Amino acid sequence: MTHRHVLLAFAITAGLLSLAACRKTPSPTESPASATQAAPEGETADQFIARVNDEFRKMYPELTAAQWLSNTYINDDSQLLASKANERWLGQLNSWIEQAKKFEGQKMSPDTARAIRLLKLSTSMPPPRDPAKLAELTQIATKLEGMYGAGTYCKEEGGEKRCRQIGELEEVLRHSRDYDEQLDAWQGWHTISVPMRKDYTRFTELVNEGARDLGFADAGEMWRSGYDMTPVEIAAETDQLWVQVKPLYEQLHCFARTRLNAKYGDGRGEVTGGLLPAHLMGNLWQQDWGNLWDILAPYSEAQAGKLDISSTLQTMYEEDYRERQRQLADEPTPEEQVELEHAAQLDVARQMTERAQDFYTSLGMPRLPDSYWQKTQFIKPRDRDVVCHASAWDMNMTGDVRTKMCTKPNEEDFTTIYHELGHVYYYLAYNKLPPLFQGGANDGFHEAIGDTIVLAMTPKYLQSIGLVGAQQQSQEALINSQMRMALAKVSFLPFGLMIDRWRWGVFDGSIKPDQYNQAWWDLKAKYQGVAPASPRGEEFFDPGAKYHVPGNTPYTRYFLSHVLQFQFYKALCDAAGHKGPLYECSFYGNKAAGEKFWAMLGKGASQPWQQTLQQLSGSDKMDATAMLEYFAPLQAWLKQQNEGQQCGWQAPTASMEKPAAKPAATQG
Repeated sequence: MTHRHVLLAFAITAGLLSLAACRKTPSPTESPASATQAAPEGETADQFIARVNDEFRKMYPELTAAQWLSNTYINDDSQLLASKANERWLGQLNSWIEQAKKFEGQKMSPDTARAIRLLKLSTSMPPPRDPAKLAELTQIATKLEGMYGAGTYCKEEGGEKRCRQIGELEEVLRHSRDYDEQLDAWQGWHTISVPMRKDYTRFTELVNEGARDLGFADAGEMWRSGYDMTPVEIAAETDQLWVQVKPLYEQLHCFARTRLNAKYGDGRGEVTGGLLPAHLMGNLWQQDWGNLWDILAPYSEAQAGKLDISSTLQTMYEEDYRERQRQLADEPTPEEQVELEHAAQLDVARQMTERAQDFYTSLGMPRLPDSYWQKTQFIKPRDRDVVCHASAWDMNMTGDVRTKMCTKPNEEDFTTIYHELGHVYYYLAYNKLPPLFQGGANDGFHEAIGDTIVLAMTPKYLQSIGLVGAQQQSQEALINSQMRMALAKVSFLPFGLMIDRWRWGVFDGSIKPDQYNQAWWDLKAKYQGVAPASPRGEEFFDPGAKYHVPGNTPYTRYFLSHVLQFQFYKALCDAAGHKGPLYECSFYGNKAAGEKFWAMLGKGASQPWQQTLQQLSGSDKMDATAMLEYFAPLQAWLKQQNEGQQCGWQAPTASMEKPAAKPAATQG
């Protein structure tokens, strides 16, 4: 989702540091010695939280440094350092939580009571009390993330072994329209997760034990407890939001199926039951259909080139490369050519990031610190394995912020940068708060900040920064623009739900280890209406081919963010005094909107999210009405286009009921 997210984090916090899953927030830990350190005699609850905040702030830079290293230099040494840092932090977290128990039932300030609750919810990887199991958990977590980052698909071609990592395989789905090439790339990437199954099964047992030690039924219930409402209430809330947006998704799905059938023929544009073939959606996980613009553009003749950001960015890269070539006296050697390509990639990635920064500073927010430009990973290094999944990092809670990407000159990565900088500006805004309050109002907030800015990247804005040509004011241009946004935003919605529906079932035991893959595809069929072109048995572990599963990043945040970002967007458009249809609003350069946005970011997790949302939008409820208002023209157009079609799909029923033993796991 990039999605785009967003995001990441093998030890991200579920509540306190509910951070960006885009953000690689380390899982808490200290040394074994400090993990058993006794609390001072006679310490009050307020003094306890002040001490925890102080200790937290001091430990934090070492933790993030180890995690950064293990993400940007994947090898046994960096993984050992990350695992040990994580083990220390989780041990310290256990100690703090144990010490907090003596304050239960005592009088204390509301801020302290909130901080103690957030402390208990401060990791998505609840640590078992048993030190041996804690060490095992952190080793498995680091190993799983490393396996994903180093994931490579190799096969024999013409007598030679050809190996490709995720970036090259994504390029195939982005650009190739050869059915078999896409299938090979999609299946190839899904081979990297097969060895993860045993470790993931054990990982689940260990985090469940940690969650039970903290008083929760399982890790899923713990994750659902970080929303200033009960676990049952947040599950019901997501169900209700899905009911609101599902009709729009169904219309988009119907249109996509018609176009895919027209493109590929012979029934290859769909799978039995009207499901969309997983490998044809332009994305390894079918979560963002933007790469299918060439197939799904409503009016390719009228407007096709006008919204082709990728071509403009690619041209920027080619011109940069040619200019570097011209500066050489002789024809470049193969080694020099690779260096030139790398330098041009880095130059364009930095330019793309500067353009994104410009949007935030136009609202009155500060420029990124110099250290950001020195320490960020903009593109994939040539000499080592890295985790390419885009993420945003706060290294020390005092301004050392970074992003980590393997940026390529295309629209998807361009908008991802705007998304990641949303996390970065959230960090900078709430760095003044105590560490336990440094997080999103809820984790969906963190993911929604940058995407709110993406919504304001209207065709008019894109034209103003030279990425697209002059815009026609026509119905065709409007529908094209809306479709461009829907292929990223609307297509994502069911995917944003099904990942955690799968994990909630895994955690509560209603999805057994011998059903992992079946349940995954049952849920993808149920929610997304997608299916693999050929059977995927239990010899596969397809959930592990999505970063957030081996990376242990809760995913409901992304679904919530896709609703919240439209609420934020509407509120900021109102603050900017926008008149006219919502979809025409860009608050670029509007200081009044920026001031309101920055004030919200500065609240962090210091108060219930309902209060923070109320202050920005006037409502304390998450609601998809703004999203439906935004896409109203497209939804009406899609209904027209789909007239006479049998819309919807029939999910396989034979095994659909297995994971539904406990409704919370699959309710939708």
